[in-house]
Amino acid sequence: MLAHPLDEFTRDPRIAYFSMEIALRNQIPTYSGGLGVLAGDAVRSAADLELPMVAVSLVSRAGYFRQEIDAQGRQVEHSDTWDPALWATPLNAKIAVAIEGREVWIRGWLYILSGHMNGRVPVILLDTDLDENHSEDRKITHYLYGGDVTYRLCQEIVLGMGGVRMLHALGFNIRQYHMNEGHSALLTLDLLRRYAYAPEELRAGESPYDVLQVRELCNFTTHTPVEAGHDKFAYDLVRRTLGDFVDVATLKALAGTEVLNMTCLALNLSDYVNGVAKRHAEVSEKLYPGYRVHAITNGVHPFTWTHASFAALYDVHLPGWCHESGILVRADSIPDAAIWQAHVQAKDHLMQKVKILSGVALDPTVPVLGFARRMTAYKRPDLLFSDISRLKSIAKKQPFQLILAGKAHPHDEGGKRLIEDIHKHMRELSGAVRIVFLPNYDLEIAMAMTAGVDIWLNTPLRPLEASGTSGMKAAFNGVPSLSVLDGWWIEGCIEGITGWSIGNAADSPNGGDADALYEKLDHVILPLYYNDNPGWVAVMKGAICKNASFFNSHRMMRRYATEAYLR
Repeated sequence: MLAHPLDEFTRDPRIAYFSMEIALRNQIPTYSGGLGVLAGDAVRSAADLELPMVAVSLVSRAGYFRQEIDAQGRQVEHSDTWDPALWATPLNAKIAVAIEGREVWIRGWLYILSGHMNGRVPVILLDTDLDENHSEDRKITHYLYGGDVTYRLCQEIVLGMGGVRMLHALGFNIRQYHMNEGHSALLTLDLLRRYAYAPEELRAGESPYDVLQVRELCNFTTHTPVEAGHDKFAYDLVRRTLGDFVDVATLKALAGTEVLNMTCLALNLSDYVNGVAKRHAEVSEKLYPGYRVHAITNGVHPFTWTHASFAALYDVHLPGWCHESGILVRADSIPDAAIWQAHVQAKDHLMQKVKILSGVALDPTVPVLGFARRMTAYKRPDLLFSDISRLKSIAKKQPFQLILAGKAHPHDEGGKRLIEDIHKHMRELSGAVRIVFLPNYDLEIAMAMTAGVDIWLNTPLRPLEASGTSGMKAAFNGVPSLSVLDGWWIEGCIEGITGWSIGNAADSPNGGDADALYEKLDHVILPLYYNDNPGWVAVMKGAICKNASFFNSHRMMRRYATEAYLR
């Protein structure tokens, strides 16, 4: 008799990790950017460490979008469909949620994420594209972050409430629920209904729900201090969509009196709340007065983000690094020539990829700056281009090259204009600075860029960078960061040792950042690269020893296990 594919995962209690997006592999476009990549790294580390976890997300059949850049430098969006049957196993269980008075049926797909060692974590991808459903309801799980506010609320009902019910139907025994950002916060409403008091147990005026019991089950990680990053829904829409699932008085007490604020709901029904860097936790406590926000700084998955050339080097000199990344603190014992050769191989791999994707041949002897992230205003992808004549002057003395990548959300017109502006600046700098913009930024491009560039550039508007993880990926490959002091870089920057800061302090004005960037590039970084290879390799080693050894998802997940899951 064949075993059920979930048998090995339902025997013992598990942590349920909910995330709207999750990066499982490059061929599965169920992620849009940093949040999804972080979720994927968290689950990979859970598998490596054999933490008992089950992840829940949406199947997102049409993906986020495939990005094309037209001749004028404008972003064009195309659907990025995938077939779950190629990568996942359909599960027999079906559950339903009520949306606008209709039963919306949900099926799960099982994707098993295998760790670098022996561990395995099941990932349940929720799907409403079923014959039983109304034609519009079948599309709820099609588009990641697509549609209007009603579509988003329907997605979050499916993720949160549908996810809880699906886990129950599949036989999982859940000891804790972890909400990765507020998108899944409606799971708390389903738990409230599950832990409702019997009418005879209530006294006049008491809440009909065991709020404390639900709080003990839930953890919440907030990822953004940007107001637009917190989902809010008008109560008229909530009532029309959810009906009287939870009484209005309780809902408003927990989620806000004016609108249903998903972050507020998650904060009020979670016993453990954390930000994703020390600075972010401080900012979040000011943003949410009255709540204690712990700090667990993000990390990246060691095996995934380390180029093969560096992985082979670490295997020889620092065996065990992939499971216990703290061992990388001894990377300074690796010979300089071996570090440099590993970098040359990673850089060559990147340049081959750039040639294939863009037709542009970069010069391997010239330093490359890399910038790749979501294209939106607070990330300031245009900061480097603030003074075109000065950039030309710097490049004339000490040439450098630039590789950029990133998508703007289809509804973010400002972000789209930034991509257009970048392409205009590329034309202005033609002949002075060789610049490539790689369209359709994905996991493979991210892996090649973070490993193969010489300097990783990050220029967010303070204090809006919650953490940032791309520079951590670069650190595993000996690539130092040149970054504004915000997010993780406040903890990771040791000036001239692990990389360089832009500006002087996390709370300093943002207005002088462009000048600070040019000064550091012109007078510190490029002279070091061209004139002092041993000094440059020392900074590469500093990035590995002091950043990669700490800012990894194994350390991050061990923190979650001891501080959140096992409390």
